[in-house]
Amino acid sequence: MKEKNFYMIAKTMYGLENILANELKKIGAQNVKVLNRAVKFQGDKGFMYKANLNLRTALRILKPIAYFQAHNENELYKNVCKIDWTKLFNLNCSFATNATTNSEVFQHSKYASLILKDGIVDVFRKKYNKRPYVDPKDPDISVNLHIDKHTCTISLDSSGISLHKRGYKKRNVIAPINEVLAAGLILLSDWNKKSNFHDPMCGSGTILIEAAMIANNIPANIFRKKFSFQKWKDFEPLLWEKIKDNSLNKEIQYLGKITGCDDNEETIKIAKFNIENSLLSENIFIKKTDFFKNKIEQNTFVIFNPPYGIRINKNIDDFYIKIGDTLKNKYKNCTVWIISSDIEKMKYVGLKPSKKIKLLNGQLECSFRKYEIYEGSKKRKLI
Repeated sequence: MKEKNFYMIAKTMYGLENILANELKKIGAQNVKVLNRAVKFQGDKGFMYKANLNLRTALRILKPIAYFQAHNENELYKNVCKIDWTKLFNLNCSFATNATTNSEVFQHSKYASLILKDGIVDVFRKKYNKRPYVDPKDPDISVNLHIDKHTCTISLDSSGISLHKRGYKKRNVIAPINEVLAAGLILLSDWNKKSNFHDPMCGSGTILIEAAMIANNIPANIFRKKFSFQKWKDFEPLLWEKIKDNSLNKEIQYLGKITGCDDNEETIKIAKFNIENSLLSENIFIKKTDFFKNKIEQNTFVIFNPPYGIRINKNIDDFYIKIGDTLKNKYKNCTVWIISSDIEKMKYVGLKPSKKIKLLNGQLECSFRKYEIYEGSKKRKLI
């Protein structure tokens, strides 16, 4: 008998909601609805596995298991205890709870999370006279509580640690870009996945790796060692292996070139290390080169994430002026996208962006801008 579909919530970053919705539709999600920093959808257990493996712009996939009203902490605790947690995971599994609240009654999310934790522990203790271990850092099971006024939703987090932790990045530079955001930038852009791709300030190589995985249709989280759903009591190992095999069989061959550079030798070593871990050394080529001195092939598609603010360690205005001059002189007939939190300073690039997209990088408000670099004027190009 085929398992019924159920609702799930995929969490994401601000500005990536529509991209995530499109990803979900492409892999077969039903009843997709865009929310704030999240997308609601329907699918069965196999689809939940598939979503965790393949989605590039999801941070986590939540499976709601209980809805109820609670007007005080006693009602919240009693409703948590009505759930038979022993049917969901084993006593020897570690777990953690987290909560988000928008309520006059439950103003402190950490306290709401503590009530949830106490309820789970007491259900196990009542049945076994023992309790599972709480591990806030790397739990086997993650349980989420969402309170909106008096409406409470309890969900199992099928992902565990955030899905931006793909498993390929073993070494980092200062302030590396989040893998989910990197994938989101590429999917937000109009890259056709056929033309050459370049990141001239590649850092730890994240944008390059995500681009190569997208171009070759490699599952986003194929390198992850574990997902929380693997510790659920209803986990089906054979179904999981089938989902992985089917996803890997959909890989395609990208015939363009993916290249990157950075002006720091140690940074290049870190990027090469991560690229090797992603098994993409034959697909991505990087070298130590100064962006301001390097010239690239025409018609290359470019995305990069320059250092922000204080990390530039020089006059910010001059930095962006130099970026603009370099693009005009050495990136002719290229499409270039830049993300930066130095939004006011981006005007010093001196080129008119053909598109601007507002995003958040952590807590930083950023602008993701498209520049079309023509040889001569745009008017002359079109004649």
